[in-house]
Amino acid sequence: MSRGLQLGFLFVFPLVVLAASLAIDRIYGLPGQGYGYVLRIDLLPARDEIVLPKLEGPIDASMPLVVIDPGHGGHDPGAGKDGQWEKDVTLALARAIRDELLVRGGIRVAVTRPDDRFLALGERSTIARKLGADLFLSVHADSAENDTARGSSIYILSEKGSSQAAARIAARENRSDVLNGVRLGRQSDAVNAILLDLSQNETDARSVDLARLMLRELRGNTRLHTASVQSAAFAVLKAPDVPSVLFETGYISNSDDAAYLNSAAGRESISQAAARAVRAYFARQSDA
Repeated sequence: MSRGLQLGFLFVFPLVVLAASLAIDRIYGLPGQGYGYVLRIDLLPARDEIVLPKLEGPIDASMPLVVIDPGHGGHDPGAGKDGQWEKDVTLALARAIRDELLVRGGIRVAVTRPDDRFLALGERSTIARKLGADLFLSVHADSAENDTARGSSIYILSEKGSSQAAARIAARENRSDVLNGVRLGRQSDAVNAILLDLSQNETDARSVDLARLMLRELRGNTRLHTASVQSAAFAVLKAPDVPSVLFETGYISNSDDAAYLNSAAGRESISQAAARAVRAYFARQSDA
């Protein structure tokens, strides 16, 4: 390869990180001139404005609104083992929690991704803010190298994580916003400074309240991995004015947990506990 062609390739190659597909086409010239090759890059289409999901439940806008966010989706499958993917588990659980909240009435619900589609982390919290959500519940399924790890955990946002394990999990989940090494949706330093200072405001206190209620309702109904509220720098929780928690429902890397998360009984137990916690949270808010 000539030096000029090498330099040209080095200039073009970074574009590949934005490409949906890459192909080399053979083209023919005039008779007697033979043929050559052209590098063709199909770029991802430009994102339109975020499409907001439909609201379900009462049409009364004074009723509280919960936005449920199934983690991962689309080209980002999340954790996986034996053909089971986190993005499918979280979508099924999010739907189950939605249905449990709707069946008893009095609460409006929206699910950020109703199907297998990709959403950047910033888009998820933006959806909650644009809809005017009163709560944001991010649903995930954990994974670990040690396949004996089991149980649910509840996380809130904190730049100082509660443990090394919490920091590891946050780092893994935050990689959902990286496509081929390129971070999507960077925020300005000024915005980050505001978003990361949640420990001093009312939103954080309400997030802690919801997290504790989640643990209370889960305890005795499903297996807990950690019995106390955990904290880490989850990018998806950085909406400064929406109380938010991240619900790690279990370990998909553990065969027993995976079977439980994919079973009707497991989804029912988890969704009922989550719905009870949400209702208890709003009951406390109305009494305050």
